[in-house]
Amino acid sequence: MTIALALLLAGAGAQAPAPKLPPIPPVHPMTLRSGGEVAAERAALRLAHVDLAIEALPERRSLSGRAVLTLDARAEAPRIVIDLDDAFTVSAVTLGGIVVPTANWRQGGGQITIDHPLTAGQRATVEIRYAGQPRVAKRAPWDDGFVWSEWQGKPWFGTTAQLTGCDLWWPCLDFPAGEPAVADLHFTVPAGLSAPANGVLRGIDRLPDGRTTWHWHSGSVNPYALAISVGPYSEIKSEYRSRYGNVIPLHLWHLTGKEAQAGRLFAEFAPTLDFFERVIGPYPFADQKVGVVETPYLGMEHQTINAYGNGYKPAPEGFDWLFQHEFSHEWFGNQMTAADWDDFWLHESFAAYMQPLYAKWREGDARYIAMMLIQRDRIAAKVPAVSGVPRTARAMEGKAGPGTDVYFKGAWMLHSLRHLIGDRAFFAATRRLVYGRADPKPGNFRPRLATTRDFETAVAQESGRDLRWFFDVYLRRGTLPDLVETRDGNALTLRWKVPGDGPFPLPVEVEVDGVVQTLPMADGSATIALPADAHVAIDPMARLLRRSIAVERMQAPIPRPRVATP
Repeated sequence: MTIALALLLAGAGAQAPAPKLPPIPPVHPMTLRSGGEVAAERAALRLAHVDLAIEALPERRSLSGRAVLTLDARAEAPRIVIDLDDAFTVSAVTLGGIVVPTANWRQGGGQITIDHPLTAGQRATVEIRYAGQPRVAKRAPWDDGFVWSEWQGKPWFGTTAQLTGCDLWWPCLDFPAGEPAVADLHFTVPAGLSAPANGVLRGIDRLPDGRTTWHWHSGSVNPYALAISVGPYSEIKSEYRSRYGNVIPLHLWHLTGKEAQAGRLFAEFAPTLDFFERVIGPYPFADQKVGVVETPYLGMEHQTINAYGNGYKPAPEGFDWLFQHEFSHEWFGNQMTAADWDDFWLHESFAAYMQPLYAKWREGDARYIAMMLIQRDRIAAKVPAVSGVPRTARAMEGKAGPGTDVYFKGAWMLHSLRHLIGDRAFFAATRRLVYGRADPKPGNFRPRLATTRDFETAVAQESGRDLRWFFDVYLRRGTLPDLVETRDGNALTLRWKVPGDGPFPLPVEVEVDGVVQTLPMADGSATIALPADAHVAIDPMARLLRRSIAVERMQAPIPRPRVATP
């Protein structure tokens, strides 16, 4: 998502006044932890199907839920461990339709533990009944939980769970491989409210007191990309005939009274979809829908129901950056999910790069370069984007993590890579990363987990070149390569200085008195003869991600003058 990309923008809508609530237990470190090292007994489990029945009670800011989890054991598991925030109280657990005695299960430490072993290949169905007040997000989507708000006097609320994980509101396996293969969602909401969610709407049951239960059915879905969004919505819908021959439903749920603004955003759906299908491949969830819902926080890539809270702001690029960014995650994050949070750049770097690429597709190189240069100023280049060890979602943020570099440094790496290997190889490798194959067509692929190595392999396959030296410097090192220039009389020498002092044969364009030539830099350096009075511009089209002293000075904090105290 968009946790760090939108640091300069505020969310939409004021939150509703909070009623007085009983205290919620302090959040357990296990609940804050999403992904990272996974204990063997949890890693053995896969979620074949989840069926959630949840009633939202906004006046009490609480939920009442029943979760039926169909689990497959890929290896022996001495017990069944499910993640769920201690903010909820579990009242009953059944296994295979039989009530589990309270002596044989326990809740605590952000988990539900059932004392029942599973053998490799065994399937088990666990039903968990729970209720409570979910944690309230203080600054969504930069932190997680529920956002309770209102619109025209009616409740309006939603969830975000990217950093903290799915266990904030439903019992789940809170790591990327815990993705359910199938999900059924039954959301019961107060009268007058709608509950758009992931997948296909199977029906709406209207209860005698005016409440409604919305039944949604989804295929394989990223655990943090399941979401609740409820409000007084109106709906715009249409269909899109894809270049692949299939027809894709389009849906936008917006707050009542915002028809005009929402209509302008809806008009962006078709051209954006066409761009992605042209340059990447078929929309991954065409049998479900393209869905967007207006939320009381900025945004998140909730699969087939992307959260949108950008306030329909006009932009000089001519398109809504938030909609375009979250929509790109349907390919980079939902269809292709990072196998570990250490590979998180696969989500955000590609999503960040798709924006200037879309601008190039719409307007040409000038807009592309302008947007790339804005991103360049935001690169910190202090912590490696890829560490090589499992990392939690939260480990990617803060001082110890790469933070916004998984957006902007990664996007600039992709920019340099595209110019190094050419458009054909670059987009073909990206296609292999996303779909796991070179020839994606509707129906011949499924959502997949992928790693950084998978992309390196795809690049090697399509370019015919081993570029590990390139990825090692840009992904596995924090600081940027430095292009050192030495001018001596009639000679100019360029030399790459990289972290670790390994090989870095990245070609460099040089413009001498208006004529551009490419230096191969085969051993990491090159020398050319030129007139002593020649005017030289290095990398005139800004194709290379490299150290910039000017950017470093711009980013440096301005020292505050000391004020003498009397």
